[in-house]
Amino acid sequence: MPTTGLPTPVPLLLFDTLENLDKTDFKKFQWFLKQPFLDGFTPVPVRRLDDADIQDTVDEMLKAYGRHDAVKITLEILRKLRQNNLAERLKRDHAIAKVWAEEEAAEKTSTSVYPPDSGVKLLSAGLEDPHCKLEILRLSGCLVTEEGCASLYSALRSNPSHLKELDLSYNHPGDSGVTLLSAGLEDPTWRLEKLSLDNNGVGRLKCGIKKYFCDLTLDPNTASKSICLSEENRKMTRVAVRVPCPDHPERFDQPQVLCREGLTGRCYWEVEWSGDWAEVGVTYKGINRKGHGQNCSLGANEMSWTLLCSKHSYTARHNDRSRVLSVPASTSHSNRVGVYLGWSDGILSFYSAPSGSLTHLHTFHATFTECLYPGFRFWVAGSSVTLC
Repeated sequence: MPTTGLPTPVPLLLFDTLENLDKTDFKKFQWFLKQPFLDGFTPVPVRRLDDADIQDTVDEMLKAYGRHDAVKITLEILRKLRQNNLAERLKRDHAIAKVWAEEEAAEKTSTSVYPPDSGVKLLSAGLEDPHCKLEILRLSGCLVTEEGCASLYSALRSNPSHLKELDLSYNHPGDSGVTLLSAGLEDPTWRLEKLSLDNNGVGRLKCGIKKYFCDLTLDPNTASKSICLSEENRKMTRVAVRVPCPDHPERFDQPQVLCREGLTGRCYWEVEWSGDWAEVGVTYKGINRKGHGQNCSLGANEMSWTLLCSKHSYTARHNDRSRVLSVPASTSHSNRVGVYLGWSDGILSFYSAPSGSLTHLHTFHATFTECLYPGFRFWVAGSSVTLC
């Protein structure tokens, strides 16, 4: 059973609220926490707030007062700071968190820390509230079934404009639950961008990541002389006879090529490959171009992350470490690969993308520090990759 616990909306709401204060008001907020200005509430000890950042402050409030009273005190301090708009927003958003207060009380007499569908129904009632502003909801491993998915779908259909991310991995949504929520994901009136259904029997992850589709073009100055570019620099083919082209400091000696675009933020692209082997990935621009060592090869150094595709398998490669991927038996092998980059989140994900659907293959987690450039590597002549 996964170790993911219950969602914690109150800490997230408090963090988001304090993050909207400037430095001066945040210091004033901490000062008020040290004062006995509310009857029945003990001030937070001064030493605990010395040099405390936003997360530390939220943690100390939760330890001292619990979730409900931490919100109450935050509202009082915001009003003293004349941050009435922030106070009103927190008051509205707290409606959803009240549901989890009931779940928290129920946990004391329950042998399981995972809410059944009855808990999801209560949560769905909160989601239907027009004042609910919750953007991320994680229910991984919460035993959600088709019935719970139906409740979530009904709630999101009633109030589709706020929730951006819903994690239902390690649950039991059934075909009907997957169908309902996936349909909502494609509904243009919904704000939902990501629906995680990983490890629910079929190992599928359906996301609205195609909203981040970006156009790419190959950079001919980086293309090895053993790679021929065509179709307006959107197709690359490994050839046996070297292509005559001028020398360039960014040109690879190895059979590799990069795109022109350096990417940050959230980006998604797809490619279609053919032949025996093709490698798809990203790299920092500073990767070495000359020579045939590991410091020049995509996937063989700490500067690059790749997926090696063949007719029978996929292999994730980084820093000269390879991992042959276990793909669900129900997954049909496809020559189309989708790549999602969440630069700020440190996520690089690869998908098999047959007929418009997405099946998750592998995700790298890293702290990216520079722009990443999509790159491609070929192992044998005759292989090709086309940007979709």
